[in-house]
Amino acid sequence: MSALESLRRLTPQQRNTVIASYLGWTLDAFDFFILVFVLKYIAEEFHTDVPAVSVAIFLTLAMRALGALVFGLAADRYGRRITLMADVLLYSIFEFLTGFSTGLTMFLVFRALYGIAMGGEWGVGASLVMETVPEESRGIVSGILQAGYPSGYLIASIVFFLLFPVIGWRGMFFVGAVPALLVLYIRRNVEESPAFLKRQTAGRRPFLTVLRENIPLFIWAVLLMTAFNFFSHGTQDIYPTFLETQRNYSSYTVGAIAIVYNIGAICGGLFFGALSQRIGRKKAIVIAALIAVPVAPLWAYAPGPVLLAIGAFLMQFFVQGAWGIVPVHLNELSPDEVRGTFPGFAYQLGNLLASGNATLQAGLAAGWDGDYAYALLIVAAVVALVVAALAGFGYEKKDVCFGTEEAEEPHGAMRI
Repeated sequence: MSALESLRRLTPQQRNTVIASYLGWTLDAFDFFILVFVLKYIAEEFHTDVPAVSVAIFLTLAMRALGALVFGLAADRYGRRITLMADVLLYSIFEFLTGFSTGLTMFLVFRALYGIAMGGEWGVGASLVMETVPEESRGIVSGILQAGYPSGYLIASIVFFLLFPVIGWRGMFFVGAVPALLVLYIRRNVEESPAFLKRQTAGRRPFLTVLRENIPLFIWAVLLMTAFNFFSHGTQDIYPTFLETQRNYSSYTVGAIAIVYNIGAICGGLFFGALSQRIGRKKAIVIAALIAVPVAPLWAYAPGPVLLAIGAFLMQFFVQGAWGIVPVHLNELSPDEVRGTFPGFAYQLGNLLASGNATLQAGLAAGWDGDYAYALLIVAAVVALVVAALAGFGYEKKDVCFGTEEAEEPHGAMRI
């Protein structure tokens, strides 16, 4: 069955769930990526430097692990739907409050609080979707869900391109409160996960009990997501700063290039998500990660904005192409009893371990006389190889049926 045919067969309720979860991740990413466009301007207003402000990215990413655990446990106990609503509302509130920051310390506190709320959205939304759609639709739906991340980046790029000269960096964060309206859509159109409702009648064991039975799987998942997060954030977070400071491009040029590479990211997530349904999750990830390596020099060293945009389009096509498989891959590997917590917590622990990426790259660039291009290239090439190795020699349970004995075993067996 083709990817489009599997989408056409979704029921109205399943489509509503996909839309809600996609929009939740899109708007969450939009709120996050607003910051990467305005690091320089915040540093100027608070009389500091870009590395100091980039600590906000570190705090946001680090606190996402706490959010994934808290909201994941809530989702496994109270349900995916109500937890997703609460999460979206909270991250919108903290985003709005960020615009009122009067100094760097206050700004960092609000970004840390935002990180907690942001950390809960992906795991809860992904489990809700994957437990709702049929097995044959999981690959393309995974690509759609993860495409929300570059979609949010794309929206942030457009807002920066069109509105920043008028509203400034504070206005960007005020616009970031818009996602709160998504709660109304979820409340009206989305139902609870069928797998969660079924699990409620069967009972469930504590998260730590299930985790102890799956330690090898969990450790591997955290390591994989650490590499994945270095792969994503290492090619995105400092890239606008590289364009602004090393290439001296205007906000319009930076915004235009960002729009191009986020279109590439969306296309890549959809393509490789659908491809994984045909060739398997591991193979699709390995292919996407390895092709990113020869693309990296064009992305970092192309001589003009047009060639840079082409390189950035290709880079994000393969980076987010690999990422497009992550929602389905982690949810298929997760034990049924803790699917609201396990995928998101593993993902965000990986984020925690990779949360120093922006500060690391900014520091490397400063040590190399402002050479952001070299810092970007080194990180991208190394982590692409690590992603390919970890995924290729890791686990896979493609098309596993949720809520069955098959979904619960083997706990430690690695399918290579």
